[in-house]
Amino acid sequence: MNDSSWGAPPRAGYWGPPDQGPGQGATPAGPAYDAQDALFPSETQPMPIVPDVPVSGGDQDDDRGATRMGGPLFRDEPPQEPMPSAPQPAPAAPQKKSAGRDLGAAIGVGVGLGAVIIASLFIVKAVFVGVIAVAVVVGLWELTSRLEERKGIKAPLVPLAVGGAAMVVAGYVRGAEGAWVAMALTALAVLVWRMTEPPEGYLKDVTAGVFAAFYVPFLATFVALMLTADDGPQRVLTFLLLTVVSDTGAYAIGWRFGKHKLAPRISPGKTREGLVGAVTFAMAAGALCMQFMIEDGTWWQGLLIGFAVAVSATLGDLGESMIKRDLGIKDMGTLLPGHGGIMDRLDSLLPTAPVVWLLLVIFVGSG
Repeated sequence: MNDSSWGAPPRAGYWGPPDQGPGQGATPAGPAYDAQDALFPSETQPMPIVPDVPVSGGDQDDDRGATRMGGPLFRDEPPQEPMPSAPQPAPAAPQKKSAGRDLGAAIGVGVGLGAVIIASLFIVKAVFVGVIAVAVVVGLWELTSRLEERKGIKAPLVPLAVGGAAMVVAGYVRGAEGAWVAMALTALAVLVWRMTEPPEGYLKDVTAGVFAAFYVPFLATFVALMLTADDGPQRVLTFLLLTVVSDTGAYAIGWRFGKHKLAPRISPGKTREGLVGAVTFAMAAGALCMQFMIEDGTWWQGLLIGFAVAVSATLGDLGESMIKRDLGIKDMGTLLPGHGGIMDRLDSLLPTAPVVWLLLVIFVGSG
């Protein structure tokens, strides 16, 4: 209950009778108060005598001329300076978002790889087929090494590497039929090669080997299939540009505006805003590429291809993130500074290759 419920306060400088104060028998505050008066109150109380010394404690007001309990406080001493307050710590500077990688090294490696790819693509097609085969073999080595290190799965690398390179060459020379035949022979070679070792773990080893043969070299063969067309270099360049632009749009928009997680259990860094950026950038790039680079192509076809690329590239990225999360690793390798391994760059390219190949065949033919 507050003081106002007891009535109006007494006049300044006067102590009224007890029945007019805050209550019967209440103890008035102040330095001149005598405890005996509280036990035997008289009809009137004398004016309190205020000493000429500063009042300390909770009764002292901040301004030196303020009144306490209705009476003025007179002081002969000058007011004391307030005690200096303890210095407050400076507020922490806001943390900037970090890309999590060496951006300079990533850009340098990306530019270098792009120069090699474009030079081999437009000078001699066969050289670019060799570039694909080398990337496939290195990717298989990274994948099988991580499987053995983290899970104890020994997928036979030799038949995978030989069969994977042969698969890319067969796709370029003999088309889709050659790629399928090479894939079947590679799977058979994996089954036979593993028989030279003890039977323990045979099933999981050959299963992982067949999976690796399909995931890396077979999907990469569709890049070689695109290259067989008359405008093959333009088709491959369109495929590469759309995938890179999709990844760049997802990174730029997601890093700046990303708030809502896309698949937090698989890849916590990916956001829905980043997916919107990937779709927007890829569709714009697709319209330009189909209109100005692909013979008989139109801008609306590029919009559809760009949308499909953004979706397939995102799913491919999530797929490899699922594999790496299962293996308990961040990157498949360390071969490319700022990027990780070869497989960390092929993750979105591999599943996108058959999608772009198929849509180009539907829209403008096989060439």
